[in-house]
Amino acid sequence: MRDGSTTDCKDCGGSMEVFYELQGIPVHSCSMLNNRQEALEFPLGELCLGVCIRCGFIANVAYDPGHAAYSAAYEDQQGFSGTFNEFARQLAVDLVDRYDLHGKHLIEIGCGKGDFLSLLCELGDNTGVGIDPACNPDRLDPSAAARIRLIPEYYSEKHAGEIGDMVLTRHTLEHIYEVRQFVDMVSKPLRVQPNTVVFIEVPDAGRVVRGMAFEDVYYEHCSYFSPGTLARLLRKAGYDVVDVALDYGNQYLLLWAFFRKPRSKSSFPIEEAPHEMVDAAQRFSSGIGRKLDLWRQEITRMAEEGMRPVIWGSGSKCVSFMTTLGIGEEIAAVVDINPHRHGRYLPGVGKEVMPPERLVDVDPGVVIVMNQMYLGEIADSLRNMCLQPELVTL
Repeated sequence: MRDGSTTDCKDCGGSMEVFYELQGIPVHSCSMLNNRQEALEFPLGELCLGVCIRCGFIANVAYDPGHAAYSAAYEDQQGFSGTFNEFARQLAVDLVDRYDLHGKHLIEIGCGKGDFLSLLCELGDNTGVGIDPACNPDRLDPSAAARIRLIPEYYSEKHAGEIGDMVLTRHTLEHIYEVRQFVDMVSKPLRVQPNTVVFIEVPDAGRVVRGMAFEDVYYEHCSYFSPGTLARLLRKAGYDVVDVALDYGNQYLLLWAFFRKPRSKSSFPIEEAPHEMVDAAQRFSSGIGRKLDLWRQEITRMAEEGMRPVIWGSGSKCVSFMTTLGIGEEIAAVVDINPHRHGRYLPGVGKEVMPPERLVDVDPGVVIVMNQMYLGEIADSLRNMCLQPELVTL
């Protein structure tokens, strides 16, 4: 598939125009492998980002659903960061207070390891059901296990009987290719429960495209939502969207809704028009090559000058950053605070993930921080290890 080719939009059925392509990228960026060889032989796929010229929705039109094989080996937990935990706790408090979630029953679709659902149940004395093929009931705290039930499966129509006072899905919808079909499926049990609040959290595609944040583009994210495209998708599916916002350094897009007749037909100021996403995609297409070249040159310079560059943060951003740029040997080490990643290898990259304390032996001259939200806590950790590298953020 080439830039400018078209296909049908999975949201509105309009024509999608391809504006960004990548070949040979890992089909799962958060899968942890046991050794370097296994990591280098990990399955690869093709990415062709297209934008719908009618509604502005963005998706990987070359996505193959056959690669969607999430399991307990998919390690995307962020709860080892104090910065992230502070955000998650404040979000949970807001949801509990805003919708009086006390003594209620909650359903989370795509619950990961169950951390956020556990927090909601703890704060409001609630019960919950989490559905996710990558969940692991054995990693639940015993007190949380008494409140929630984890189902290690993909959400499907067979789970329609799981009805709660809130249905939430965080960082899951972007993994769904047939987005309109999925939203319609989730809506079916809500027809008899109109007071159920629906909460959705996804990465903000507006920031990704406008900022040419190539590190936030990877295979398993087959659907990309901006405030406007997400709100319009929900309204077309019969939802009353009651609020839309950005949070976490404007990286995350939040939406609250009810499955009922909209009480207002007006949109929120944060929602962009479809043509704005089309224009942003065209600017991305014309400028991304230069940005990638500059990063390749900078990484090469760091390595040649003996700076022993290190990447802090081994998640999807890291895998996308390294595979898109085609770098590997230039990076002295990749570190992460998540202990479930230590000693494992990155798909398509083959780098072992090390605990931060190993940096004392590496003594890097520069640390590339994959997410600027963690710059403060990373700087503190480096100072505690008596290391003073240059810090560079994406």
